[in-house]
Amino acid sequence: MSDCLFCKIIAGEIPSKKIYEDEDVFAFYDISPQAPIHFLVIPKKHIPHVMDLKNEDSILMGKMLFQAQKIAKELGLEPNGARFVFNCKESACQTVWHIHLHVLGGRDFGWPPG
Repeated sequence: MSDCLFCKIIAGEIPSKKIYEDEDVFAFYDISPQAPIHFLVIPKKHIPHVMDLKNEDSILMGKMLFQAQKIAKELGLEPNGARFVFNCKESACQTVWHIHLHVLGGRDFGWPPG
């Protein structure tokens, strides 16, 4: 999608601090980190939000989660854990309309979240 911020990041039109990329998934550090380690994992396929997922997206979503936990381990988050978050639509504070998985770690988190 031509006006999507994350599609532009994937295309290299907007710079990012890339962590990982393959044919389906792109991961990069959040520009406004909410924890010492905060990165996003996004599909290269434009999907606006979780409620737009189709049956055929299930493998892609599994790949996103697998890569997210792999990166989290590589960044040293495995011993104490991390938070894996999908925000979906306005009430959940989604700000970019391209599905994305936040991975946050390196500090303690409370529950329920703010």
